[in-house]
Amino acid sequence: MCGIVGGVAERNVQDILLEGLRRLEYRGYDSAGIAVLDDHGVIHRHRRVGKVVELSNAAIQSPLVGRIGIAHTRWATHGSPTQGNAHPHFSTRRIAIVHNGIIENHAPLREELIRQGYAFESDTDTEVAAHLIARHLDHTGDLLKAVQQATAELEGAYALAVIAQDDPDRVIACRNGPPLVVGYGIGEHFIASDVQALLPVTQRFAFIENGEIVDVRRDRVTIYDRGGEIVEREIKTSALSAGAVDRGAYRHFMQKEIFEQPYAVSETLEGRVVADRPLAAEILGSDAAAVLASTRAVQIVACGTSYHAGLIARYWLEELAGIPCQVEVASEYRYRHHVVLPDSLFLTLSQSGETADTLAAVQASREDAYIARLAICNVPESSLVRESELVLLTHAGPEIGVASTKAFTTQLVALMQVVLLVAQKRGADESVLKNLRGELLHLPQIIERALELDPLIERLAERFVDRGHALFLGRGAYYPVAMEGALKLKEISYIHAEAYPAGELKHGPLALVDADMPVIAVAPNNAMLEKLKSNLEEVRARGGELFVFAEPGAGLCEGPGMNIIEMPSGAGMSAPVVFTVPLQLLAYHTAVLKGTDVDQPRNLAKSVTVE
Repeated sequence: MCGIVGGVAERNVQDILLEGLRRLEYRGYDSAGIAVLDDHGVIHRHRRVGKVVELSNAAIQSPLVGRIGIAHTRWATHGSPTQGNAHPHFSTRRIAIVHNGIIENHAPLREELIRQGYAFESDTDTEVAAHLIARHLDHTGDLLKAVQQATAELEGAYALAVIAQDDPDRVIACRNGPPLVVGYGIGEHFIASDVQALLPVTQRFAFIENGEIVDVRRDRVTIYDRGGEIVEREIKTSALSAGAVDRGAYRHFMQKEIFEQPYAVSETLEGRVVADRPLAAEILGSDAAAVLASTRAVQIVACGTSYHAGLIARYWLEELAGIPCQVEVASEYRYRHHVVLPDSLFLTLSQSGETADTLAAVQASREDAYIARLAICNVPESSLVRESELVLLTHAGPEIGVASTKAFTTQLVALMQVVLLVAQKRGADESVLKNLRGELLHLPQIIERALELDPLIERLAERFVDRGHALFLGRGAYYPVAMEGALKLKEISYIHAEAYPAGELKHGPLALVDADMPVIAVAPNNAMLEKLKSNLEEVRARGGELFVFAEPGAGLCEGPGMNIIEMPSGAGMSAPVVFTVPLQLLAYHTAVLKGTDVDQPRNLAKSVTVE
C-alpha cells in the first residue's frame, strides 16, 4: 500500500519517477502525484485521482523538468481519495513531501501548527509532517537536521521523502516501519518503497532500517542512525531484471503468475529436496539443526492468504511430525494474552516480508519463550527476513497481482519442507518421508496438468458471472483450500464467497443453499471422501448446484445439479497445492468476464504495511 519513488540525477527525473510509480501500482492506490525541483529552485507538482496513467498524461501535457524529485501512489487513510489529498504535499511551496504509513499524533500537531499560523490545504496526516519540517528548517537552515528534529516529534509508522527549495541538491528520506530502499547509480541515486520501482535504472541497493535517515545526493548516499551517527551499509546486487515484472504475452499479471506456478514450485524445491536423501537442516540457517531438535510445538502467525497456508501446514505437522501446531492471524495474535507451549518454534509467513501485523507479531514474540523465529518469505531483503533467526525463501519471483497465487503455492511447498525437517528430527518413518519427497518432486508436473483445465474452467466461469454469492466446501486440510478459493473469488470478482468445513453445513450454512447459490467443493480421494459425499447430497437435496473438483476414483458422477471437474492425481499429501490452482483459475476467469480490475482490485493493497 502506497509507494514512494525519489531521486537525484544529472538528467531529468520525471520519466524515471513515473516509471517507478507504474512498477509500484501492484501495491494498491487511489491517487498519484509527482513533484520536481527545477534548476531555478522552484518545485512543480502534478497530482491526479485514479491511475498512474492519468498522472503521466498530465506530465505529457505539461512536462516537469528537473534533476531532483519525488513521487507517490496513495492509498487513502486520512482524508478521502481526492486530488487535494494526493501526495506530494507542500508547506508554503518550500517543502514537498511524500509519506507512507500513519502519523498517529497528527491531530495535536495539526492544532499546534494552526496556532502558529500554518495553513492546511488537505485532510491528511502527511501535511502535518510537511509543516513540521518547514518549521524546523526555518531554525536550522539544513534539510537533514530539520527532518531529524521533526521525526523526533512524530508517532506512528511512516516512511518519508522530502525535497526543499532552500536545500536543492538532496532528497532526505527516513523509515520508521514501512520499507525503504536506496538505489545506487553512477552520478545519480534513488530511493523507493521497493527495488522493483528502480530496476530500470539500477540493480544495486541498500536497505534502510527502522529509525534511520538517508541523505541522497548525486555523488553520494549517507545513512544515519537514530543518534545521528553514520551507518556503513552493504550494497547488494539484485538478481531481478527490469523485465521480471512485465506481463509478457499474458493479459494480466495474475494470469501470468498462475501459469508460472510449475516453475516457481520447481525453483522452491531446487537444491533442497532429493528423493533418496533427507533434507538438510542448513536450508533454514546455520543454527537450524539444534533448533529443530528442540522443537516440540509450532506457532504459525500470518495474514490473509499466508494464514490459509499456515492452516494447511497445521494438518501436516500434527500428522507427520506428531507435534501440536497453533495458527493465528497476526493482527489478533499481537493483541491478546497467549500461552506458549514449551519449546515452541515461532513461524511466520509473508509474501512481501513487510506485512505490518506480521512484523509486529515477530517483535511481540521476543517477549515470550520461543526457541527461535522462522520466516517463510518471497523477498530475501525484506524486514521479516532480517528480523528472523531462521529463513526459508520461496523463490516465487516477483508477484505483482494483488491476489496472491504463486506466493501461496510456494509457501505450501516451503512449509512441507519444514514439516519434513521437523519429522526427520523426531524420528519419523524414513520410507514415509522418502515417499513425500518423491511427491514433492513430481508436483510441478502435476500442477502443469491442473493448468490444462483452464479452457474448461473458463467456460464454467460464465455460470458465476451473474451470481451474487458462492459457498466453498472442504474437509480436513482441504477446508483451508476452500477458504483460499473463496478469498480469491471475492477479492477480484467482488462476488461474496464463504468457505465452510463441509461437515458444518447442517449447523447453519445449509439455510443459504438454493438454485442461485453455487457450491464449490474440493474432493480428494481420501478417508474423508464418503463423509464429503453425504454433505454434497445435502446440497443437491435442496436444489443447490454443485461444482466439485474431484480426484479420479472418487466415484462422483455428473448429473442434474452436479458438475464434476476431474483433477490430476499423484500429489499425495501435497495435493492441497494442486487443488488450489483451478480455484485460482475460476476466480480469474470470473473476474475477467465481470470486467473488474483483476490485478488491482478495489480497496485492496498488495503489501499491507500499516495496521
